[in-house]
Amino acid sequence: MSSRPEFQAPPEIFYDDKEARKYTSSSRIIKIQAELTERALELLALPKDGLPRLLLDIGCGSGLSGETITQNGHEWIGLDISNSMLNVALEREVEGDLLLADMGQGLGFRSGLIDGAISISAIQWLCNADKSSHNPKLRLDAFFGSLYRCFARGARAVFQVYPESTEQRVLIYSCAIGAGFVGSLVIDFPHSAKKRKEYLVLTCSTPVPKRKGDNSSRDEEDQTAKKKTKNYGKREGQGMDTEEEGTDEKKRECCTC
Repeated sequence: MSSRPEFQAPPEIFYDDKEARKYTSSSRIIKIQAELTERALELLALPKDGLPRLLLDIGCGSGLSGETITQNGHEWIGLDISNSMLNVALEREVEGDLLLADMGQGLGFRSGLIDGAISISAIQWLCNADKSSHNPKLRLDAFFGSLYRCFARGARAVFQVYPESTEQRVLIYSCAIGAGFVGSLVIDFPHSAKKRKEYLVLTCSTPVPKRKGDNSSRDEEDQTAKKKTKNYGKREGQGMDTEEEGTDEKKRECCTC
């Protein structure tokens, strides 16, 4: 059996009381979670004006990522499907507000409320059909569509993801683009199987105004989205604009969606 938790049980079952406490008490996991969150916040590129922003921590677990958000001076709302994880977060008295929720059913926040979002190792769970009623594409569409609606225009989301396959990668990214986001795939340590990390960086773009009865701009957007989505099925570095930056020790690729 695969060691990846998303292939062992649904998240609300896998992360029971025992697993939630084990996860939160691991010094190794705490360190990794902090590093991934710092990188996600770096890619979020919030204005450096000293004003706190309201962020979502999607799949917040026991609040490890939220602590890093708090240390960076921002407010946050964490949502997770595991009641056990949220109970541990409450015991730890994290600063953020906590919400028990299934992201695959969509987010119920007011339009334009959220200034940004991060998610560490969570979004790939939506690619699984844990119940007979689950359709991964529909759940991803519901999630990304509701996320887009609750974002302030120009807000950004950063998802650190572990897609199992090219098919999962295509599914996730095409649903994000279909919801209206624009963005890029950032890969840290692209040539290291052990250190490699993928971040999907999405921006809530401003809708293009159009005249009443004129569908041309919408048609153009649809065609652009189709072209972008088609590129995801190709091998990395082929069919996408790619850049490398950094030193030989740590190189990064940025693939424009």
